[in-house]
Amino acid sequence: MKVLALIPARMSSSRFPGKPMVPLFGKPMIGHVYQATAQSTVPDLVAVATCDQEIADYIESIGGTAVMTSDKHERASDRCAEALGKLEVTQKTRYDIVVMVQGDEPMTHPDMIEEAVRPLIDDPAIKVANLLGHIEDGEEFEDRNCIKVVCDLASNALYFSREPIPTRFKTSSIPMGKQVCVIPFRRDFLLEYNKWSQTPLEIAESIDMMRVLEHGEKVFMAPTIHNTKAVDTPADLEKVKGLMAQSKNGG
Repeated sequence: MKVLALIPARMSSSRFPGKPMVPLFGKPMIGHVYQATAQSTVPDLVAVATCDQEIADYIESIGGTAVMTSDKHERASDRCAEALGKLEVTQKTRYDIVVMVQGDEPMTHPDMIEEAVRPLIDDPAIKVANLLGHIEDGEEFEDRNCIKVVCDLASNALYFSREPIPTRFKTSSIPMGKQVCVIPFRRDFLLEYNKWSQTPLEIAESIDMMRVLEHGEKVFMAPTIHNTKAVDTPADLEKVKGLMAQSKNGG
């Protein structure tokens, strides 16, 4: 089974322009994500999908693979679908699973790729999965940049939202979960997904996975043991620096 890991990245983020190349402990943030993903033994190929030459030049300078995509994509998953098509031609390979690793997750651990992909390897019925993290505090629960998710008893997503769900009143019986953006698709399902128009709840929440749910498909949520935080704003970057420094110091 051939696995392709794609890291979508662009410089024109509305909340944090230029963030893939922002320095973090001596190298651009996208470098942390790329190198962690490349350390995983699961992907046969790791590539960065970008519409910015600056990002592509950097990835190639560290020996990585970059593929140029359109600058018109509104969703990372759409960018990955285009990159898949280009790479299958240049690599002369048909991939079975495409795992999307967001470029603003510098705390990505190599084992997270295995955690996300394993359900698709073990169960042919699963078309797409996400990693499921645990929300640690009320600040993260209220943060609109943190994508919350509630699941059914079979670990399939019921709904994703930037709002606090399922309830603001936290109880021990209802764990507060968040989407961690390591997202494997089966190849053919990614291409099918890419043909669908954006859906009303996807647009309202600005969350790719709502397009899957609105078409009646399932998103399996695979738990991760790793604590991560995405960088959506400059303030997030400072928090991530602190968390990564603590980790490096054995905290």
